[in-house]
Amino acid sequence: MLKLEHVAKHYKEFDLECTMEVPPGCVTGLIGKNGAGKSTTFKAILGLIRCDSGSIHVFGKPAAQLSAADKQQIGVVLSDSGFGGYLTIQDLVPVLCSLYPSFRREDFLKKCRGLSLPLTKKIKEFSTGMKQKLHVLAAVSHDSRLLILDEPTNGLDVVARDELLGLLRDYMQEEERSILISSHISGDLEGFCDDLYMIDNGKIILHEDTDVLLSDYAILKMTEEQFGSLDKAYILRLRKEPYGYSCLTNQKQFYLENHPEITVERGNIDELILMMAKGQTL
Repeated sequence: MLKLEHVAKHYKEFDLECTMEVPPGCVTGLIGKNGAGKSTTFKAILGLIRCDSGSIHVFGKPAAQLSAADKQQIGVVLSDSGFGGYLTIQDLVPVLCSLYPSFRREDFLKKCRGLSLPLTKKIKEFSTGMKQKLHVLAAVSHDSRLLILDEPTNGLDVVARDELLGLLRDYMQEEERSILISSHISGDLEGFCDDLYMIDNGKIILHEDTDVLLSDYAILKMTEEQFGSLDKAYILRLRKEPYGYSCLTNQKQFYLENHPEITVERGNIDELILMMAKGQTL
């Protein structure tokens, strides 16, 4: 559905070098700290910046060769863009109808009411959460095959976030649809994505199926003495702590079976980001 191969963009103080793939029927997450390169990657995919090298394919075609009909099958929500603030949803509907021949007007309006989005209120008066729900709802309402969502749950409370993720789950009920999503809310990605890419300083440093990440990865905690005798074959990152060391591994069961003297904790995505970005390699 979407494939980036050795995509590079060089700035004065930042370099993007990215290879990743979003298969048909999958939800892929892109995670990383602020400034890691998530938004730059999304802009490269959408042609909003010109890459220095590499290739981007969408629907099996080079991104530069997508037709207008192809582009209508991509739904986009970017963190730094949105609809004109002086428009209302009623004003927006005819615009969306003209842009997307497949736009489902009545379904869109029904879902707006279901999400408590006022139809006659100016968008500039919406809360951040209301704006995010409107952006995502518009993206899923024109039969798009690929969604590209940059921090779509940002600013939402727990209830609104659950409503929005429900929209995305409904969207994925049909075959041959895919989502590329970034989020700093780890719970959204753990429960929603099929696989995750981690980006740091413009480079992909990890790619793993979410099920494997949650079942096989762990944080090991130990004293300096225990660290000295530890089998370090499956240590990905380590960090010096006041009590000794914490280490990230992708072979949790190995350490449970062979090193019962150390503490083995199931790591969440936040801890993984911290260890991969800040931890040291052996």
